[in-house]
Amino acid sequence: MWNLKRRRGFSLIELLIVIAIILIIITIALPRLTRARMYTQEVAALAAIRTIHTAQTQYYSQFNRYATSLAELGPPQSGNANASAADLIGNDLANGKKQGYVFTVTGNQGGYIVQAMPETFNTGGSRTFYSDQTMVVHEHYGPEPATAQDPESK
Repeated sequence: MWNLKRRRGFSLIELLIVIAIILIIITIALPRLTRARMYTQEVAALAAIRTIHTAQTQYYSQFNRYATSLAELGPPQSGNANASAADLIGNDLANGKKQGYVFTVTGNQGGYIVQAMPETFNTGGSRTFYSDQTMVVHEHYGPEPATAQDPESK
């Protein structure tokens, strides 16, 4: 006869059942966690676009023109801030990548265009963004770049 007082620990079956339950919970929670992370990165991209707009406004007030690249808004390699590196945004954003998104700024006649695209579509984000000197942000669901004809971001 089995002596229950001598039994210690869990049986292999009990451990396998616990592991199976944990795996089921993970498979249910992981897609939601991925979507939440992706949404967070998209919101951070919108905040970075607002930062670029603020920096462009400051740049315009100092140099009477808009910056034509992120490097012009970023910190100088050495020395004081100037028109080629105004030190208005951080080095990470000036390099064009921040929190899963790739940012570009291009100058045009009397203004500028800001584009933000996820580094890896459907992992870093499911939307691309477009904005210009009007400071209206447009979004596009899909890997194609957003344009001024896309709907406004809410």
